[in-house]
Amino acid sequence: MPEEIMQNIHRIPVPLPGNPLKELNAYLIRGKDRNLLIDTGFRQPACREALFAGLRELGLRRGDVDVLLTHLHSDHAGLAPEAAGETGTIFVSSVDRLTLDNMAERQKYWEEADNRFREEGFPISMMMQIRDKNPARSMAPPTGGHYSSLEDGDVLEAGDYRLQCLLMPGHTPGQMCFWMEREGCMFLGDHVLFDITPNITAWPRMPDALGSYLRSLEKIRAYDVKLALPGHRRGGDMHLRIDQLLEHHKRRLEEAFSAVKNHPGQPAYFLAGKMTWKIRASSWDTFPVAQKWFAVGECMSHLDHLMVQGRIRKELQGGKAAYFAV
Repeated sequence: MPEEIMQNIHRIPVPLPGNPLKELNAYLIRGKDRNLLIDTGFRQPACREALFAGLRELGLRRGDVDVLLTHLHSDHAGLAPEAAGETGTIFVSSVDRLTLDNMAERQKYWEEADNRFREEGFPISMMMQIRDKNPARSMAPPTGGHYSSLEDGDVLEAGDYRLQCLLMPGHTPGQMCFWMEREGCMFLGDHVLFDITPNITAWPRMPDALGSYLRSLEKIRAYDVKLALPGHRRGGDMHLRIDQLLEHHKRRLEEAFSAVKNHPGQPAYFLAGKMTWKIRASSWDTFPVAQKWFAVGECMSHLDHLMVQGRIRKELQGGKAAYFAV
């Protein structure tokens, strides 16, 4: 059931079956002429049923809304074309739109990502296991919707509210947050989450994703947010959470550095197995394959940042990555 957060703003919980995130927070802002839906859920039946049931509860149908996406991930963007229908507009950062709305660019991204994972020692047999089951691929929205690009600083109006678009790269290259200054309210997407840590992975065309994320955390600290509305689960004290996230990644960088120092010449797949992860698995060998993919991506982002810091170096030996402490 939709939950009213403030006048004419409702949270619609969208379940994510089989996903550790559990559910997505979709937000509906009632407007005078058009309504604005922030994020949508996977392109799968359970998400579709919950999202459109929530809209019906609010007296709306698909096509009665424009869609505003915080970022390109399929748990946020998967149902955007269906929700917008033939008449609605899908707003998203120009950076994330490039991959979201262009099939050639999307395929190029996945080729580059697959090449990096192979280089980092991820077993090809495991990659093939999850290739078609990875929700980032299988539940992404089709291209060809009515997309409109957003830039940092753009302002959207929805009903009585003004939303300023803030580009906060890191979680994705084009992650955006939406700031309502008068109300002291911010829609955060996955930039800041409160009881789980946002996944920061390596992106093919983003040389230092973790560095971008840390700078974005420092940037968003300047906003006097009284009501933080994240993409998953509940909110909290944003400034306290920023401090916690910065400290978390500081510890993770030291852990990644220790793994390289203690196991020189190894790729990210091996090094990820020497880091600690919050997951119900007795060892790296028993990790679910899909979770290994996320873990290795996060390990790579930390290795990339350690290289930018000049603390480690990377060599290619027979087409495989090998890391060494400097």
